Amino acid sequence: MKHGSKILLSFLFLILSFYNLIAEEKITSTPLINLNEVKPSFEESDDKNDNINYQQNIKNRKQKKLLSSPHAVLIGLDKITAKSLQIKIKINEIKKFGPLEIKILKCGKIQVNNKFDDVAYMQVKDLSKNDNEKVFIFNGWTFASEPSLTPFDHAIYDLQLINCYNV
Repeated sequence: MKHGSKILLSFLFLILSFYNLIAEEKITSTPLINLNEVKPSFEESDDKNDNINYQQNIKNRKQKKLLSSPHAVLIGLDKITAKSLQIKIKINEIKKFGPLEIKILKCGKIQVNNKFDDVAYMQVKDLSKNDNEKVFIFNGWTFASEPSLTPFDHAIYDLQLINCYNV
């Protein structure tokens, strides 16, 4: 190292050490918080929240009405877009899933080998085929635990029984 750089380094060291010597040491503290005076961080109830709660209650009542009657729950899968949809169908009601028209005639629970399983008698029409509207692409029993037993075969859509309620 050159003699000038040694002097510069020693000068910087001297300045830094001198700065630490003249610095004041102050300890600051924060005031203690009285937990009894702390208010909740959420906002108080207002008319807007009451309106939302009222609308949610109406929606919950409609869902409970649907759930109180016998119905089946299916999962519909669109194989092209890979999107699935949960479908709730009341007994003897017709629901549409894409071009498919689904009707559940019977839904129940059976016991096989000490295990309970949900079964449903389902009819499915493909409305995109106008050959004969009275012909079903599927008309038979489907099982929740064994979807492979169901001979339902469609190029785009797939249906699977999940559960039967209030049967």
